[in-house]
Amino acid sequence: MIHDYTRKRGIVHSEILLPPNAPPDFQDRGTLWNSVEQIEKACNSQLARELEVALPIELSREEQVRLIRAYCSSQFVSRGMCADFNIHDTGSGNPHAHILLTMRPMDERGKWLPKSKKEYVLDENGERIRLSSGRYKTRKVDLVDWNSQENAEVWRKVWADLANEYLAQNNRPERIDHRSYERQGIDQIPTVHIGMAASQMEKKGIATERGELNRNIKAANRLLCDIKAQIGKLKEWLLDVFKAKESLRAEPPQPKSPDLSTLLFRYLDIQKANGRKYSQSWQQQHTVDELKAISKAVNLLSEKGIYTLEELDAALSAVHDKASEIRSAMKPREARIKRLQKLIEQAQNFQKTQPIHDECKQIRWKGKQEKFAEAHRADLAVWDAANRYLRANLPDMKLTPKAWQTELAALTTENEAEYAKLKAQREEVAELQKVRRYVDTALKADAPQKTKTKHHDIDR
Repeated sequence: MIHDYTRKRGIVHSEILLPPNAPPDFQDRGTLWNSVEQIEKACNSQLARELEVALPIELSREEQVRLIRAYCSSQFVSRGMCADFNIHDTGSGNPHAHILLTMRPMDERGKWLPKSKKEYVLDENGERIRLSSGRYKTRKVDLVDWNSQENAEVWRKVWADLANEYLAQNNRPERIDHRSYERQGIDQIPTVHIGMAASQMEKKGIATERGELNRNIKAANRLLCDIKAQIGKLKEWLLDVFKAKESLRAEPPQPKSPDLSTLLFRYLDIQKANGRKYSQSWQQQHTVDELKAISKAVNLLSEKGIYTLEELDAALSAVHDKASEIRSAMKPREARIKRLQKLIEQAQNFQKTQPIHDECKQIRWKGKQEKFAEAHRADLAVWDAANRYLRANLPDMKLTPKAWQTELAALTTENEAEYAKLKAQREEVAELQKVRRYVDTALKADAPQKTKTKHHDIDR
């Protein structure tokens, strides 16, 4: 089945690019894909290869069209493929292009050529190997390398390089990277591709498993970023405090630095003194609120065994390491959840359409089989996609959807528990941020007093 994206809402540009030897009438979408369907006789034939690429929102529509046209021409049309692309943009901030590519090469007259051929498998003496059925052993040999797995990585890289080139030409600083977060060294969990059907359901307010997974991943990533950003700020502040302490070592010996509890209660005294200009009722309420906050901070420091700035620094490092540990535990779990969801989906598709595929294969009359295949083209395409995915990921084709569902539920529960741990880490960092504010106020209030005393001594 070939998807006609020109009928979708939000199509802003459609175009077909042909190699020089292709018939000119292939510029008509119907003519092109009818020709493809006519040449593919088998029930499980793959009619087209589909690619989807996200377009940089920083480029104008004209530049987006030029970009996708240059990409298709250089990577596909130049190798003999027909490229049918449609740019889709509903105004939601996610412009993208659907690219449909033909699977067969063409000769110089524009006639379709075979995708593959069979050749005899030979033994060590160069003789054909006879099977028990009496036939000779053969193998399939692709006549073009378009199905090579290496192409996927090449096409992703070329797209990133070409898009970045267009961004640079338009004086845009943004850049895209075809590599995974892990390969880029980005400490985040990637989201999953939600798909057309799930996307439509989500727009209608219907929650889907993939949508829920993406929401959980995004929430976890936000927590990770927030924790690390807050820890970074606290570390910078501590570094400044330590530098200030180092500068004092060259001066005459100073009294021992007060511990964090002393500084917290020093902050309380400062707030009490600053509140004297307000009404007595306000002072009383403010004092109660501040006392509660300071008591909570002192209890936290006591529970964590944090009494000095150095111990606070060590505690922040421990929180950072803990957050990283949680992230490391979540990452393979999220990957397994994605895989299980895909396996369950494809297994359901396979089992649902298997009877139709079997019925098609059992039809011996060629004409009748072709008629049946045409009437059930969509179901057979679903079966073919599911079959190819399952065979690539399950060589033994052992389908265990119930076991997968059980494992999926267990992993989801574990991830929810890890997410709760991340929230606890963020709350701890938030409390330490409050401690930093209290301590910083106390240190800054004491600094002018020390300077004044020093000048007085000089005057004397």
